[in-house]
Amino acid sequence: MTASSPQTLILVGRVAGGFGVRGEVRITTYTEDPLTLTKFKVLSRQDGSPALTLASARVAKDGVVARCAGIDTKEAADALRGLRLYVPRSALPEPEEDEFYLTDLIGLTVRHVATNDLIGKIKSVQNFGADDLLEITPALGGQTWYLPFTRAAVPEVKIAEGLVLADPPALVGEPEGPVEDDER
Repeated sequence: MTASSPQTLILVGRVAGGFGVRGEVRITTYTEDPLTLTKFKVLSRQDGSPALTLASARVAKDGVVARCAGIDTKEAADALRGLRLYVPRSALPEPEEDEFYLTDLIGLTVRHVATNDLIGKIKSVQNFGADDLLEITPALGGQTWYLPFTRAAVPEVKIAEGLVLADPPALVGEPEGPVEDDER
């Protein structure tokens, strides 16, 4: 399945829990405008099955507080905590020129910006609370590793060519230059 396939689902939010006593749901949004979620008829689970239908929403800290069809109690809203909410990639507008969705990076080839050496492929895009990280599957095998998704570490993204040019920072403990036999 390619990144632009209509079946590709994009993560747009996560239920943070209930709000108040009447079944409103707090949703942390991953969209530029939190109210964008109201433009989608149904928010889906990761498997594509329906998760929530928003009846109304208002902006709140880190997202929205929403009324959802069939959710009428605080307990029902709290039971949804942690539910990830997706929409089909095809429901999103095409990005402007020189813009892309993070999901479009998955599967792209990563080459070194200076040497053009093959580094690997992007396995996933993660965010553990600070900034986005690209999980790289090394071309020569071995464990995946994370590359900060910053302008310094990733100076160029060429979606149309399926290519990311990177300048990975040196690993901690990695020697700065060639290792002489007597340094080992």
